[in-house]
Amino acid sequence: MDEVHVVCPHCGKVNRASGEKLHGGLRPDCGACGAALFPGVIEIHDEAEFERHVERTSLPIVVDFWAEWCGPCKTMGPHFVAAARKMEVSARFLKVDTDMFPRIAGRFNIRGIPTLVVISQGKEVARQSGATDANNIVRWVTSHGAAA
Repeated sequence: MDEVHVVCPHCGKVNRASGEKLHGGLRPDCGACGAALFPGVIEIHDEAEFERHVERTSLPIVVDFWAEWCGPCKTMGPHFVAAARKMEVSARFLKVDTDMFPRIAGRFNIRGIPTLVVISQGKEVARQSGATDANNIVRWVTSHGAAA
């Protein structure tokens, strides 16, 4: 991996980072605002933020479609966070609340939650419904193009 483009989860600016350095242990900060580029899971706060990550980040994006009232979603939440920590420089992990963002959920035809979707180069490449643990999430994401 030569160079990756990563959207800053704080200011939204696109940053370039060397894939070699990332996998060598470097955890860069945003060149514009100085915040950490890899904070783990990113909770989406508006549709524009979601679109920025999907359109401008060159890493695979793993989206957890969930809702606050969903018991299995809450059970899987800590596992999603653990998987994000294990894969933080190989994939971008986003959480989308389907009650807050029904248009995003509709765009991906989400019918049940929790549902995980892997997006690569703006297109859905894989989908998995139902709660699962961190190890299964890592294996699943890795099998769809991200390095472990």
